[in-house]
Amino acid sequence: MGKILRTNKLTTFSELLIVILGIGGILGAIYFLSPGLRTEVSKKLDGIELNDTDVNNVVNADKIELPSKEISNEVANKPKVRIAGYAWNAQSGMIVSNGGPKTTKGSLMEKNGVNLEIIRQDWLSELRNMQMKFIEEFDQGAKFPTSDKSAFAVMIMGDGAPFYISSVQKSLDEKYGKDKYHLQVMGAVGMSYGEDKLIGPPSWKSDPQTMKGSVISAVLGDGDWVTTVNYCFANGLKVNPDPTTYDADAVNIYPSENDDYIKSAEELIKSQTTGWTVSLKEVSNGKLTGKSVNRKIDGCATWTPGDKTVFDKLSGFVDIVSTKEFNNQMPTVLIGLKEWASQNPEIVSNILKSALTASNQMKNYDDWRVRASEAVTDTYQMETPKYWYDMFKGQQGTKNGLTYNMGGSKVFNYADAMQYFGLSDGVNRYKSVYTQVSNYLTELNPFGFNENVGKVSAYEDAVNLFYLKSINDIQSTAPEKADYTEQATEVMASGEWRINFNTGSAQISNSSSSELEKIYNLLIQAENTKLTIVGHTDNVGNPNSNLLLSKNRAESVVDYLRKKGIPLNRFQMIDGKGSNEPTADNSTAEGKAKNRRVVITLLK
Repeated sequence: MGKILRTNKLTTFSELLIVILGIGGILGAIYFLSPGLRTEVSKKLDGIELNDTDVNNVVNADKIELPSKEISNEVANKPKVRIAGYAWNAQSGMIVSNGGPKTTKGSLMEKNGVNLEIIRQDWLSELRNMQMKFIEEFDQGAKFPTSDKSAFAVMIMGDGAPFYISSVQKSLDEKYGKDKYHLQVMGAVGMSYGEDKLIGPPSWKSDPQTMKGSVISAVLGDGDWVTTVNYCFANGLKVNPDPTTYDADAVNIYPSENDDYIKSAEELIKSQTTGWTVSLKEVSNGKLTGKSVNRKIDGCATWTPGDKTVFDKLSGFVDIVSTKEFNNQMPTVLIGLKEWASQNPEIVSNILKSALTASNQMKNYDDWRVRASEAVTDTYQMETPKYWYDMFKGQQGTKNGLTYNMGGSKVFNYADAMQYFGLSDGVNRYKSVYTQVSNYLTELNPFGFNENVGKVSAYEDAVNLFYLKSINDIQSTAPEKADYTEQATEVMASGEWRINFNTGSAQISNSSSSELEKIYNLLIQAENTKLTIVGHTDNVGNPNSNLLLSKNRAESVVDYLRKKGIPLNRFQMIDGKGSNEPTADNSTAEGKAKNRRVVITLLK
């Protein structure tokens, strides 16, 4: 959802921006005065590793009385705790458990003895500042910091947590000394399921290769950015890692103003309606040419209500891919101060317990979903309850013959959260997300992450599930399973993979183990898709033998994936084309190497 809070939502914070802009000012002249100066080469990477279980449990549960809208007196004498977050529907369970922005009578927070205030803040830099203010007061001896500009925790997109936590950790170490204070993920309360998306012209969906040379407005490091990067790599597209340059052979991502996902949408609208352009330094084969180009914004990565804004204002644009396809990518996580939480474990566990219980009610009772939409409206002070209710379920529209999708969220009950972190089935889905996004940060280096942050906080340091595991007397359920019984017809992504086999054999070479892991990770992430696997060879040897060899090699890849847990009924077609469909010149060694490939297509 935008800012990786949701991305992941997460974006960069203000101090980091100041550093980057300062460096940019110094280096600007060098870029323009030094044609051929080496810059970062646009890259192809692997997708996020996510489990292929769609977490959306539904269970019969005893109905709990709805919270009132009257502020609670019962917890008024308890210390106030503040949580800040973006305007994001996947937080509905947390918000309705509180009855709104402040704890209300009859709410689950009241019943669990928590006096909570939830504050909307759409700028990641300000979310970070609120946590820094809380830590400042806590460091000065306040057991419960009282500033209305402070927050014990933030709710953001879990795929944005590696960026957010690592960036803030650097500031904490510099200000208070190494490892005195730490931010940690303490649980998850929901999931984006369609509302975070890449928006662009329909050709990007029908032929992703047409994205080459495009410029996309996004919050760098954010969850929507992750969704965009995943789509590029699944389709074999390079991503330009430098937001100040333009590479015609790659997808270019322009950093949205103020790290604001709404600005991502507005920048696309402004560019398409007024001709507004951005000036970028031209790159060719990883080298600056010394020229600058003015480019329009061709698409954006955003989330609700940014998507609705685009579809209301523009024609000829659709959602290209979203967290509905990458269905386990973007949880709503609670990130709080480790040292404060360890002194107040009951409060933290009761916050999570309240949110997860309310989410279970939302899954079972429509009037809880209605009440949640009212609480969300009161908290965000935007739109209407009907808007949030409809967008939670997801909506579809048509404009000038083009169909587009908006919204789509899920909430977590206790069983969802336990499963997502692998506490109930041993498959830690979130660790896979955290690890893969960490790789994106270091390999794509958004906003000079490696130079300005230095390293990603390790998962073991950044995630603390003690408070989730400490919850008692709460309902658990069973997850839904992906359904592969229907024939899939729509291509979501198709990419060519260079997998090495032993000469003249279908036996996979050990040198391809990392490539196969990338494939597996991507398929696990987009678990609702079905698959086709097609092998290809160069023209060396007998054509009939090559045809058989190419099919055997495709089957070898399938065998590998099946051993990793991908079910056989997910594969819709396994085939080989031999040397019949070359994509490069077979008269050169380089061309032959390109023609020896396995094409994997994801269908929905």
